[in-house]
Amino acid sequence: MKFHLLLIFAGLFVAFQSMGSMKPDSVVRKWKQEFTTGINLNQSSFSDNWKGGGTNTFATGWYLNHSANVQNNSWRLASDLQMQVGFLQNRTQSLRKNVDRIFYEFKAGYRISPKWDYYGSTNFQTQFFQGFEYNKKNSAGVPVDSITSSIFAPAYLTTSMGFEYHPQKAFYTRFGIGSLRQTFVLDERISRAGLYGLQKPGDNIRNQFVFQFLANVDKDVFENVNLKARYSALIDYFRFGVSNGIVHRFDANLTMKVNKYLSTNVQAVLFRDYDQDPNWQFSQILSMGLLYKISK
Repeated sequence: MKFHLLLIFAGLFVAFQSMGSMKPDSVVRKWKQEFTTGINLNQSSFSDNWKGGGTNTFATGWYLNHSANVQNNSWRLASDLQMQVGFLQNRTQSLRKNVDRIFYEFKAGYRISPKWDYYGSTNFQTQFFQGFEYNKKNSAGVPVDSITSSIFAPAYLTTSMGFEYHPQKAFYTRFGIGSLRQTFVLDERISRAGLYGLQKPGDNIRNQFVFQFLANVDKDVFENVNLKARYSALIDYFRFGVSNGIVHRFDANLTMKVNKYLSTNVQAVLFRDYDQDPNWQFSQILSMGLLYKISK
């Protein structure tokens, strides 16, 4: 446990101390920042005698993204915050979530060649609201809604150090040879269920020493069309070579800007974590709505 704590503090030290140890030429290079927020709405309704089939639905969502980065001859620093939440209601069902995410990452990369950096990063992920498995039958055979997740249940904190390769501006890949992934389950109802790879029911934290591989693309594929894609693999050193020792996650986001205030967005997530479910998990959302963007 002491080793794990030392690794966390070392990662945080590399990430944040770097801001105070940059060379003088970095002072005049200000952070490039981008702030985007928006609301998406979707609604359909049918009369009771509509013969074409269908059900009344209403969906709404909100998102907020903030990114900041600065580069000079010695450092590449990047901060990335993503928050998103959405709800869907059908006529025959209660209000349910269709997306819920809190994500933040800070990375400090020290250049060791034009294309290679030594980096330290801290990555945090959780959600806002409770998640349920609907209509799960209890021991009496009665359908019930079973809670499966909540804020900080789970939450993932990954502190990583290693090497980052930048072959071109729109793409980089990361090799985190020294990474600690911590899983927090702070809701007692969920921790008692023994979910998310906890060693035993009632535990609140799990530590894993992992190798992190990450590939990231951020590219304007056409005019007013942007593609962001990110694949990450976390390989448990103590389960190396075993299929259930790898956590895979692929996020893709295609944004088509209609004008200054309107955009269409297609988002897909492919995810596999044996500590949650042995099968692949998939989600896809198509939305259109209002956006507000500031760049400086």
